[in-house]
Amino acid sequence: MGGWTLLPEFAERAAEFGSLEAVFALEGERITKDPLSEVILIERDGVRYYVKRYWGAGKGLRRYIGRPRVKAEWQNLKHFDKWGIPTAPIVAYGLERRLGAFVRGALVTRELCDTLDMNHLAVRDHPWLRDRHWVDRISRQLAEATRALHGHHFTHNDLKWRNLLVNEQAELFFIDCPTGAFWWGPLLRYRIIKDLACLDKVAKRALSRSQRLRFYLQYRGRRRLSERDKRCIRQIVDFFEGRE
Repeated sequence: MGGWTLLPEFAERAAEFGSLEAVFALEGERITKDPLSEVILIERDGVRYYVKRYWGAGKGLRRYIGRPRVKAEWQNLKHFDKWGIPTAPIVAYGLERRLGAFVRGALVTRELCDTLDMNHLAVRDHPWLRDRHWVDRISRQLAEATRALHGHHFTHNDLKWRNLLVNEQAELFFIDCPTGAFWWGPLLRYRIIKDLACLDKVAKRALSRSQRLRFYLQYRGRRRLSERDKRCIRQIVDFFEGRE
């Protein structure tokens, strides 16, 4: 049991992406691999596609209980699109179960052309990060998108610079969110702090203090910090203290 969906706008790619069997038969450039999954990159007619294939959900009851990571990832990308957060276009997705247990699954997305992940910019000290107007445009988009996630009681749970793509035109895209989920109450507040701390972990090395503060004010939709904001900032800055 399970199912497979190829989005109508990619119907011409049915030979490659029309079924789970076809997707698992594809060969391409391997980007990443771990014990449960791999990502390959293929190109067709000048367009590149990322194919993420899962063949495991973990040991024991993990195969039966909970949402498989591949399903969480495509559902979360759909949430992003619904909430107006730019992300990689979904091409096809689905999974296979046998006797109720997860067997395998896949997600195919189209490449976002001419983009770089933000961690790459930080590591290379990229010129875009030295353009204060470019940084401000990205900061505003990131603040708005992050506020939208949290406003829906949703946290990314891996909101790192490597999972944010940008281009020279200062357009921002969210990618790779298999562990994002909905939370409420104290758990939501904790996860929100974690999301913001993940962003600041690299920002404190790549951006100025004023740029980091400006992002927080943009995220909060404020011109000045309140006492609550100051407490929140201390929690963000101290979140990874002693964990690194």
